[in-house]
Amino acid sequence: MTERETDRPWRPLRGGMALRLLLATSIAAPLALGGPVGAQAPAAPQAGTATDATPAPGAPPPVSVAPAPSPAPLAGSQPAVIGAVHLPRDLSPWSMFASADIVVKTVMIGLAFASVVTWTVWLAKSIELLLARRRVRVALEAIGEERSLAAATARVGARRGIAASFLAAAAHELELSSDAAAREGIKERVASRLARLEAAAARDMNKGTGVLATIGSTAPFVGLFGTVWGIMNSFIGISKAQTTNLAVVAPGIAEALLATAIGLFAAIPAVIIYNQFARWIGGYRGLLGDASAEVLRLVSRDLDRGIAAVGAAKRELPRAAE
Repeated sequence: MTERETDRPWRPLRGGMALRLLLATSIAAPLALGGPVGAQAPAAPQAGTATDATPAPGAPPPVSVAPAPSPAPLAGSQPAVIGAVHLPRDLSPWSMFASADIVVKTVMIGLAFASVVTWTVWLAKSIELLLARRRVRVALEAIGEERSLAAATARVGARRGIAASFLAAAAHELELSSDAAAREGIKERVASRLARLEAAAARDMNKGTGVLATIGSTAPFVGLFGTVWGIMNSFIGISKAQTTNLAVVAPGIAEALLATAIGLFAAIPAVIIYNQFARWIGGYRGLLGDASAEVLRLVSRDLDRGIAAVGAAKRELPRAAE
């Protein structure tokens, strides 16, 4: 270097050199303050550690929130779900009858008694009607084979049945009219006696069938009354229990429907048996009419023969009674 250059004053650096120096300074400053570029930031503390549990100095203590208490049940109310111990163990007919209301029990007992009466009348009246029809048939055949009232009285008069009463009434009227000259009047009087006996026999045979008609017509309504009463009690129970759970409602409704079932059980057989007896009694009255007509024919035959035949018929009556 020459002496001239050494004595020359300092000159500013060129523009490019100054820019490089500025960039180097801006990069070196953060490295000196924050450490290496590749250094990682410290990991965040995990939740639930002691750092979180420890309150910061000067901070207020944490406030714990207690769960809200459940509301107390209202007075007189019952839970919506009824325990199994409060429900009936079984819904058999006997258990439903035992747990039913007193009115429903009375209805059931009355209907059961009506059913017993129905079957008792059926058994007794069937035996009575079958025996009566058999006796009339046998007597009708015997009367049809005889030629005179005296002979028919001797053969049939000792037997039990309405036919023997027909013969006795005809013979008695012939005796009372023995001094009468008009034969047609005698026949009319005999026919009147026989008609009254026939009507009386039909009335006797109809005894007991009126009970069947009454049971058949009223038993369904009596059972319906028990059903209405039982359902009314069920709704009252629903109102008291404050629940519509089917397990609470079902027993009362089942008891009510049991009353209807018993009513139908009593009414249906009564109607069927009554109709059957009406047909049988109609046939029995037809047999009585045939027997009455046979006796009238014998009376007319004896009147045509003369009064001696009438006296012979009257004499046969004591023998037949023996």
